[in-house]
Amino acid sequence: MDLSELRELDFNNLGSASTGTKAVLLVILALAILAAGYWFMIKDKRQTLEQRERVETQLKQEFREKHQKAANLEAYEQQLEEMEEMLAVMLRQLPSRTEMPNLLNDISQTALGAGIDNELFEPRSEISRDFYAEQPISVRMVGTYHQFGEFVSTVATLPRVVILTIQDIALQPVEGPGGRLRMDGTITTYRYLDESERVDPADTTGGRR
Repeated sequence: MDLSELRELDFNNLGSASTGTKAVLLVILALAILAAGYWFMIKDKRQTLEQRERVETQLKQEFREKHQKAANLEAYEQQLEEMEEMLAVMLRQLPSRTEMPNLLNDISQTALGAGIDNELFEPRSEISRDFYAEQPISVRMVGTYHQFGEFVSTVATLPRVVILTIQDIALQPVEGPGGRLRMDGTITTYRYLDESERVDPADTTGGRR
């Protein structure tokens, strides 16, 4: 069979074609069927297979991670128990309700001892949280940077653990010598809540006293 026979082939009379030509046509037809089958059937299924293989790989990774966590669960639970015990110890180092009046007086006296003028030192209503209470204090103090630093350092050495946070503080220079500043804003200290004072999660008042 030569190529001229294929070019001159009469598709309306294929029966007259030679055996070699018929064989070539059958091969071409078979290749076309295979290509069509791949395009319309196998291609989409292959993409689906690849997607599922990616999902399988991801699930295997998640399984390994969860298996590792499950294997270490007992150690994690022990660490959590130790952390809860440490937290309980630290909380009990905060002042209690009965100690708060003396503590507030100590903070005020510490400021005076550092040379700070207390123009305003007014404790506001407590805010109860899950296991502690916030005690906001409106303050207006006049002193130098050094005196404010001494005040904070001395508060940290009080017998009970005292945590002070400073909020909405404004500093303005005061006329006169010495570079004194007026600090106006809110400082907050914290105390431990005993079991009888814990906030009920169903309480919609926010535990405000």
